Amino acid sequence: MLDDLKEKVRQLAEPVVAAEGMELIHVECLKMQARWIIRLFLDKETAVTLDDCTTVSNQLGDIFDINDLVNSQYTLEVSSPGFDRPISRDQDFVKYKGSQVNIKTSLKIDGVKSFHGHLIDFIEENGRKVIVVEVSGKNYRIPKAEVIKANLADTG
Repeated sequence: MLDDLKEKVRQLAEPVVAAEGMELIHVECLKMQARWIIRLFLDKETAVTLDDCTTVSNQLGDIFDINDLVNSQYTLEVSSPGFDRPISRDQDFVKYKGSQVNIKTSLKIDGVKSFHGHLIDFIEENGRKVIVVEVSGKNYRIPKAEVIKANLADTG
């Protein structure tokens, strides 16, 4: 259900975001007690402004309502990614090779579920996408399908 909702949000939002000259880089959907929180992170060549976020939010609120996106109340949050930007798309893992990252996984990999290290590579191996992260001199091969959350580490 969650992955279906994220995909539906992405399908509805991407054309609107692109029409405004931006790129949808990440979608989060969180189920709270009384409502959903739908978070969209946008990027563009120049900095994403508050006006950009407001414009996209206003358009998408109407589109989500017309398409009956969720059958309960929701809060739509639209923002720029910030320094600890989420990374979830294949092209982001390629783009940020060499960067410091934080990755949380659903299953333990070599006894670890939380990784903080350098993004070494993003490869296809045995038909699955794998993120290679170096942590304290050891390389971990993390199946992308097991990643719950990944973001650039704030090095400041």
